[in-house]
Formats: sequence, structure tokens, C-alpha cells
Amino acid sequence: MSGHSKWATIKHKKGAADKKRGKLFAKLIKQVEVAARHGGGEVDANPTLRTMYQKARDNSVPLDKIERAIKRGTGELDGVNYEDVTYEGYAPNGVALFIETLTDNKNRTGSEVRSTLSKHGGSLAEPGAVAWQFERKGVIILDRETSEDDLMTIALDNGAEDLVDEGDTWRLTSDPSALNDLRDALEQNEIPFISADLTFLPTQVVPLIESFAAKQVLNLIDQLDDLDDVDAVHANFDIPDSVLQEIAG
Repeated sequence: MSGHSKWATIKHKKGAADKKRGKLFAKLIKQVEVAARHGGGEVDANPTLRTMYQKARDNSVPLDKIERAIKRGTGELDGVNYEDVTYEGYAPNGVALFIETLTDNKNRTGSEVRSTLSKHGGSLAEPGAVAWQFERKGVIILDRETSEDDLMTIALDNGAEDLVDEGDTWRLTSDPSALNDLRDALEQNEIPFISADLTFLPTQVVPLIESFAAKQVLNLIDQLDDLDDVDAVHANFDIPDSVLQEIAG
């Protein structure tokens, strides 16, 4: 799994996301709205909307805000017309970046992404330059307290492709279409999980074994994540657990 995903899990456990709850809420609501616009407002009939709806609920977004976002997406309420725009680039040390945004102004978003990359040692790449290094997957992260045997049984019966031991956590990976079934199965078996989301995973990784190099890359990704229009940043690096723990303090 990429070092960025491990880093995100560490920050989640440390409660770092709570410091930016308002910005997190805004991004999640935007995801719900766009999913409803693309696939309709029926949660059970729109797998992407269901995933985004659950993600918002998992992060304590109020139900009334989610419902209004769905109505804006379906046109029942007035809303901003967001569109999906992706950017590709490089972080320091040759790390590839695949950046997903939801924006109502491509010129503004492109300028902000380009400027952030430039200020922090990265660069923008041509479309298609790095996208081939990532694949869309459903990913569920669970605490290591969960029994491997229990997880394997549920995983095999509900479309999981892989179960990986990541030290403090387990990672279940599936085809995007199987994510909701896998999540439902875990909930029905009362197995808690840290997160469940659609994401892009790298097909190959760049090892970052020095803390200085790792900090450079993580700092750039954090700066990109802070941009209002950036939905998600995916990167193809891996950092040893010892270095991650050193950085996390």
C-alpha cells in the first residue's frame, strides 16, 4: 500500500482531520452532490452515491446537509455546477501524483494546483503521464484487533481481492463495484472498520527510506489536500513504518 495511505490512517487515528472539520465537511458534501448529479438521487440505486453518503455519515456530516446536497445534485434545489477534473504531476524524489478535484472554475483550480506543486518541489505533468500507474479500487481499512480468519471468510464470500497486513491495520481491497457489499458484510458481522472508500492505488511504488525525503513528499501532499477544490491526492510511494512513526512523532 502507498505510504500516503498509511500516513492518512495515522492522521485519522491522531484526530488530525478534526482540526479541519469544516473543510472536510465541505469536500464530502461536494462529493455527495456530484455523485447524485451523475447517477441520480436514490442512494440504493446509485453505488457511487451510496459510497459517498456513507463516507459523509462516517465523518459525522449532519444528515440534513447530506440530503440537501443530494437535492442540489438532482436539481431539486439550486446549486453550483461542479465538474471532475484530474491533474497529474510529480512530487520530489520522482513520486507520481494523481490529483482529483471537484471545481466550478477550472482556471482557478489549475492555477492553485500548479502553484502549490511549484512551491513545494513538485511539477505538473501532461495528461496520461502518470495515470497509468494507478488503478481504481475499493479499500477498507480495519484495526489489527480483528481476527484474520474472520476477515478472510467475509472477504472471500463478498468480493474482496486482497487482504494485506499493514502492521497496525488490515487493508481489504476489492473491485469498486464490490465495495458496498463488502462493507455491508462487515457491518452485519459487527466488525468495525476505520474507513471504506473508493480510491486509486499505485501499481508500483517509489521507496522513500530517508525521513527528509518522506517529509518533502508528505508536506506537498498535505498542501494539495488543503486546497478547497482538491478532492483526493494519490501517490505512488512507500515509506517504512519506522520512518512513518518517526515523522508522526
